[in-house]
Amino acid sequence: MDVDMSEDEPLPFQQDLTCPVCADIFNDPVLMPCSHSFCRECLQKSLAQSVSKTCPVCREPVEEEQAITNRSLRDTCESFQKQRNLRINPKPPLENLCHLHLKPLELFCEKDEEPVCVDCVTLHNTHRLWSIKDGVPFCKEQLNFKLQIFEKKLEKYKKIKRQFSDSVDYVKYQAGQAEKQIKAEFERLHQVLYSDESLRLKALAIEEEEKIAAIEENISQIDKDIASMKKLVDSLKKEMGNEDLPLLKNFHDLKTKAQWTQSDPGLSFGSLLNMGHHVGSLSFKVWKDMQAHVKYYPVTFNPNTASPWVCLSPDLISVKESKERLNCPDNAERFDPCVFILGAEGYTAGRHKWDIDVGDNDKWIVGVCKESVARKKKFTVSTNRGVWAIGLSKGVYTVLTPDRTELKLQKRPQKIRIRLNLDAGEVAFWDAGAAVHLVSLKHKFDEKMFPIFGPGLHSTPMVLCPGKIAVHTSCV
Repeated sequence: MDVDMSEDEPLPFQQDLTCPVCADIFNDPVLMPCSHSFCRECLQKSLAQSVSKTCPVCREPVEEEQAITNRSLRDTCESFQKQRNLRINPKPPLENLCHLHLKPLELFCEKDEEPVCVDCVTLHNTHRLWSIKDGVPFCKEQLNFKLQIFEKKLEKYKKIKRQFSDSVDYVKYQAGQAEKQIKAEFERLHQVLYSDESLRLKALAIEEEEKIAAIEENISQIDKDIASMKKLVDSLKKEMGNEDLPLLKNFHDLKTKAQWTQSDPGLSFGSLLNMGHHVGSLSFKVWKDMQAHVKYYPVTFNPNTASPWVCLSPDLISVKESKERLNCPDNAERFDPCVFILGAEGYTAGRHKWDIDVGDNDKWIVGVCKESVARKKKFTVSTNRGVWAIGLSKGVYTVLTPDRTELKLQKRPQKIRIRLNLDAGEVAFWDAGAAVHLVSLKHKFDEKMFPIFGPGLHSTPMVLCPGKIAVHTSCV
């Protein structure tokens, strides 16, 4: 029997188990001679109300005494009633019973957040208990709060995914810009090399021409000497063919004429090419000459740390205000909302020095900071925030320590030099143009330190200064 059928839908065989008088399941059914069955009580009432004493179905004459108990139908009806009762009021599954008392779970404990049975009340007498019906709204309210959190987090993750997708496009943009910059720089260096190559080949060709011209001039002189010598030889041979006496008479003159006072020709010093000048240590000479076309910067800016309100030059040595907020990824290294940018390289040991041209900007900050300096929130620049710096604001030069020491300067510096000595735990600031020491700050630096720059929101750029390049050679 299908116990999952709806309560209002008749079960199979229910029609056959229904009394035709009361239209309900047979109760103590009796069988009449005409083969029809009725509830005993229904038959008695029907016969009592009928004058003719006939069967309520086929109208055959019957007597109450003819009714006999229909045991088979009675047993079937009782079985049917049991099945129907189970269908209407099914026994709770085992998982819906208390594991301790094996009774239905009819209460909900707010503290333990679990359903309990009535016998569990003594175990939860200090807890707030709800009926199952009242506990459902409470749980739904709690879950709805969680649901709202997850819905917000879901939207956040979708936003983060979009940011990641935008970051992919930004990385491709960076790669494209870097590729253009690399190609342009190598093209420039190629042109320098091509020009140097042309000059060296031209110098080689000129010397070749000069050396060959000098040798050919010697060859021309030798040709003249050969002609004179041949003429003399022919003259001597002719005189030697004369008679004996005339030969002897002319012997003295002939011997005097047969003199060659010129020295034999030969290659002089410097007749050949100076190969050492042209190809000796050629690569070193080319590299040395390239220094005039190459600039070295001790520090360059790291664009991945730049505030969205500043823009950089393609070679990463100049930074200035952006008229509008740049569209760049919100990566962990980037300063936002503070308008700062870091150097590309950090330091953990040694001595380091760099100059920054602050120009006529009326607001700036330069110095060093810890790698762990705050990036995503505003903060007061100070040594106790991991920044060792000086700055200019409203015409006042200040050492950015907690007490904000003012610097009294005789002359407005155009270039600031920062000397970082990590081994000695010191950072010093100088007026690079006047070579005047401004201030030194001491600290035991315990993590990687980075150059930090606050260019301020001004159109005049802050520019890093190139360092000096020196070539040292020595014998091994």
